[in-house]
Amino acid sequence: MIYRLIQPLVKLLIRMRVTPNMITTIGFILNILAAIVMVYGANHGTKGDLTPLGWGGALILFAGFFDILDGRLAREGKMETPYGALYDSVLDRYSELVMFLGICYFLVAHHYFLGSLFGFIALIGSMMVSYIRARSEGIGVQCKGGLMQRPERIVIIGASALVCGIVSYWSGGNQKTFAPWFSFAIIETISIFIYPLVAVAVLSNMTAVHRLIHSKHQLEKDPKPSICHENEIPDPGHLVWPRSA
Repeated sequence: MIYRLIQPLVKLLIRMRVTPNMITTIGFILNILAAIVMVYGANHGTKGDLTPLGWGGALILFAGFFDILDGRLAREGKMETPYGALYDSVLDRYSELVMFLGICYFLVAHHYFLGSLFGFIALIGSMMVSYIRARSEGIGVQCKGGLMQRPERIVIIGASALVCGIVSYWSGGNQKTFAPWFSFAIIETISIFIYPLVAVAVLSNMTAVHRLIHSKHQLEKDPKPSICHENEIPDPGHLVWPRSA
């Protein structure tokens, strides 16, 4: 459905001679802007104001649109190259690192230390999901699938941050709900973002483990794949990096 909607835009970009690498770069810049918004909001906003998180989430989702667009443009415009796939994969990793940097900084600045810890765990899982796929495919094992791939991570984090910012704006800050038997809030406005972030942290690492087990089973079936060690340069005809992980 989404591909049908963006098809006219893809054709327009092809006529304008826009390359997939340009689109990838724009997406990366948008993620940098998202991190800047969250860092700036953490330093200059009032305590309990979560609207910078919402603006950051909107930019993350917008950047995700470009992540869809670059692959479609490469296929439709017959501009797929091994370097283009590598460039996209590298900038995707940088984008996630920058995104989580902004998120963790914002949470720490607002004293949500436990939330920032889960943000860091989500970062670890996200990197390992991509790394295991790249290494597995580097030794000839197809390694896809899992509950928390890059599109799911971006949608969940971006959408929850956006909704959290909107609710904070309309409710006048970070509202808290207490239970009589607890000395701390059981739910608050930031929970709209924290709980999905926890889900990403858990499920991304589960996806990484799932891919590792899948690769192990595939290697047991074929114990002699073409191996490429980390310090070797792979044959470009053999190794084509995925455009998303």
